[in-house]
Amino acid sequence: MNRIKITGLFLLLLAVLSVHGQSLRGGAAVRKITPDPLLAVSGGVGTPSPVTQKKGDLFVRAVVLEYRGTKVAFVSLDNLGWPAVLGNKARALVSSIPPENILIGATHTHSAPDAYAFPDANGKSYADMDYLNKCTALIAEAILEAEKNLEPVDLKVGYGKVPAGISYNYYAPDLYDPHCGVIQIRSKKTGKPVSTLVNYAIHPEVIGSKRGILSPDLCGPLYETIENKGGGIAVFFNGAQGGMVTADNRRQEKEENTWEECIRIGTLLASEALKIVDKSEAITQPVLSVRSQTVEFPVETPVMKYILEKSPMGYRLSNGNKVSTVQNFIELGPARILTIPGEALPNIGYYLKRKMNTGYPFLFGLTNDAFGYMLTRVDYNSFEKYNYISRTSLGEETGEILINESLKLIDRK
Repeated sequence: MNRIKITGLFLLLLAVLSVHGQSLRGGAAVRKITPDPLLAVSGGVGTPSPVTQKKGDLFVRAVVLEYRGTKVAFVSLDNLGWPAVLGNKARALVSSIPPENILIGATHTHSAPDAYAFPDANGKSYADMDYLNKCTALIAEAILEAEKNLEPVDLKVGYGKVPAGISYNYYAPDLYDPHCGVIQIRSKKTGKPVSTLVNYAIHPEVIGSKRGILSPDLCGPLYETIENKGGGIAVFFNGAQGGMVTADNRRQEKEENTWEECIRIGTLLASEALKIVDKSEAITQPVLSVRSQTVEFPVETPVMKYILEKSPMGYRLSNGNKVSTVQNFIELGPARILTIPGEALPNIGYYLKRKMNTGYPFLFGLTNDAFGYMLTRVDYNSFEKYNYISRTSLGEETGEILINESLKLIDRK
């Protein structure tokens, strides 16, 4: 009888240890990537603009999750965009996580150094390759430290609307997504947040690239607010903010392009994000799954062809003037996360969210690549206001390809 009891207790102990071994683990880390001395900043195609001061620091922020041997890294850095040719250099420095499971996104601040190596009319680029190579090394450092910090965690996942005054659509004021998604990773040991990830569609361009200031823009105050309120390491991933979902810095019929306005908007977004996640219940045994695919897009517009061919970054075209990139779909507890390698217009974002079959849809824009604006055939060159975003897109097929390939990835088991 005693032997039976001992055997039963032993089996129960094994079961408890087995469940513990299968639980989600998470870790986070951060590295500063502010150039010293300061470098010129880029807000898009063209020659970077010189700066004389900075407001806030630029960072790379990493979260690593592990579940039953599957690891994924969410990496966000303060830049206009981060092409895969740079991201792959960082991925190559991390042998413990499959490269396709390392998601690298850009916040899209318009006040950071050029990471595209945009060529001018004469084919000359002004990007500082030493700085960009240093950033790739710091990305890898942040991932590896976050991995080292892995510990058992649970989640809180929230999704809801934020009030007016944060973003709007410059072309059509009400055509934007006011929803904010929040994932908070919480230590099971201490009960405190390890990291709070905010997903919201907005152009961080309050300051912009023409004011002589290097800055994370509104993302800096967002980080600071979340971290000061005990939310752990703050991480921001942009959403479907193309054409042209920008920061709502309209004040008394004029735009306020000041650091104070960055503070107002970033603090407001952070506070609303924390309200959203505070209302949600903890998920004590969250499940994680990761899948990916390679997607090809034809390069049709003269501007993008010129950039890809003339930039010293080493962009590769294949299969008849096409670019390829990795796209991810991640299930994390109730959250569903889809990556977008550029700036999708809001209508595409709304459609993809609807097809994700969850009350917690997350779109990580400008992630794994940054191929400009992504719009459908019916929007391409359809309105005068869309001339710029059409010209700086890959072409009129991009939106349809993105939608069709995304649906395949979402439905794949």
